[in-house]
Amino acid sequence: MSEEILFDYLHSELVNYCVKDKDNDLAELEYIGYTTGYRIIERLTRDYPRFKDELDTMKFICTDFWSSIYKKQIDNLRTNHQGVYVLQDNSFRFLNKLSTGSQYLEHAPKYVAFTCGMLRGSLANLGITSIVTAEVSALPACKFHIQVSRG
Repeated sequence: MSEEILFDYLHSELVNYCVKDKDNDLAELEYIGYTTGYRIIERLTRDYPRFKDELDTMKFICTDFWSSIYKKQIDNLRTNHQGVYVLQDNSFRFLNKLSTGSQYLEHAPKYVAFTCGMLRGSLANLGITSIVTAEVSALPACKFHIQVSRG
């Protein structure tokens, strides 16, 4: 329990530090997430055999990776089988603390940028180049869109 509180506090301070006086430039926050995800996935997959394909990798991200970071699995994984994946978390940890009023939606991007970077970094370490964006239409739910680069 105390680890979870520390992680929440660290994330909150990271957001404050990276966004402060920068007009919501989230590139630094996303990069810190990228390097974090890149390193974490090495430890998590150390004892796993290679993944068969892209979908198998995404399933691992939704179950084992997400559980190790957020203490729960992704609520829904969708794909069009052409390189686009949507991971939906109906109660995203970093958005739970925000009030649910629509006026707070404008603050949501700074709380999901780190996780977008973490997803992109972890996938990069597994050999998948991607673009990760987040969509928050109602708090605390969040959808992460992953566009896999082919070629």
